[in-house]
Amino acid sequence: MKMKTVDDPEAVGFLREGLEVAHGLLVEAVEAGELLGGVLQVARKGVALPVACFGWREVAEDGDSVEADTIFLIASITKPIVCAAVVKLVEQGRLCLDDRVVQYVPEFAEAGKERVTIRHLLTHTSGLPDMIPENHQFRAKHRPLADFVARICELELLFAPGTRISYQSAGMAMLGEIVERLTGQILPEVLRAMFFAPLGLVDTSLGRQEDRREREAEIRLPDQGDGGGDGTDWHWNSDYWRNFSAPWGGMLTTAAELMVLCQVFLAGGVYKGVRVLSGAGVAAMTRDQTVEMADLSEQDKLRQRRGLGWRVGEGDLSSSRVFGHGGATGTEIWVDPESEVACVLLTNDPQGAGPLRPRIANAVAAAVL
Repeated sequence: MKMKTVDDPEAVGFLREGLEVAHGLLVEAVEAGELLGGVLQVARKGVALPVACFGWREVAEDGDSVEADTIFLIASITKPIVCAAVVKLVEQGRLCLDDRVVQYVPEFAEAGKERVTIRHLLTHTSGLPDMIPENHQFRAKHRPLADFVARICELELLFAPGTRISYQSAGMAMLGEIVERLTGQILPEVLRAMFFAPLGLVDTSLGRQEDRREREAEIRLPDQGDGGGDGTDWHWNSDYWRNFSAPWGGMLTTAAELMVLCQVFLAGGVYKGVRVLSGAGVAAMTRDQTVEMADLSEQDKLRQRRGLGWRVGEGDLSSSRVFGHGGATGTEIWVDPESEVACVLLTNDPQGAGPLRPRIANAVAAAVL
């Protein structure tokens, strides 16, 4: 289902000159060679402006330009969508947030992890590390996701559950495993059935859709990091990683379809009459869950606020109710229920996008009439 779009920013409550600031930042970065390419789409009160496109879809000098239907690997923006599948199972009475992980994955009890709950995984308070210590080695050997899950089950915690907030992808792997064990389906199919198919999102998937690979944006790879480099065969552009379907970062989509998912959360779980989450589920996901955790320090509660999968309350010019998420491939989305604004910024240049992401968010927020 496509969103209604209009060409006039003021028709949806944006100051044209304000959005030109955001667009200008992207144009300048591309022209200076600081950003390979990207797209920006903003919406307010359920009506979007057209997808604005900048730069190049491919790293090669004679590569194709970014277009509105370009498909981006959105990295960690995958996380709140996977968390939404968990919340959907909560709505169906199949699990509770304070259930222990070992109830669904008994082998997770190794190394004293019995006290970790579903809520801990959803809020980055489990004590698990971000990645397994052998992350690069596993990827270099093209190990399957099941091997990563098995290794996570062996790990010791870095701290007692619920005592710190520490961003981690390992917990998302465990959430994906729980969803698969409860549904009897692989996670890409669960997400498709729960969300993508009902909403008509044909270009959105966890892992690559082979018949759409020609529209995928190629990432300008950083020299090092978990994205891999040009000297590896497991980097973000590799067939291995694009087909890996990582619960913590393997989703591919377009700006327009990701904007539809933003509208679902803005509208309490429904889009154009199709309900995929309950109002209560969305409210739980998008409010500060960590503020009520008794064992967290006040410093941790002030340093970052976490909903269920979402980062909440961040942004220089947004309201305290804003929620969003970024991705290491150079992506960012945020939704502000106070102004009813949603913003989708997708790029294929992690280093180039880094300094731009907060500046574009500020320009968009400042453009609200």
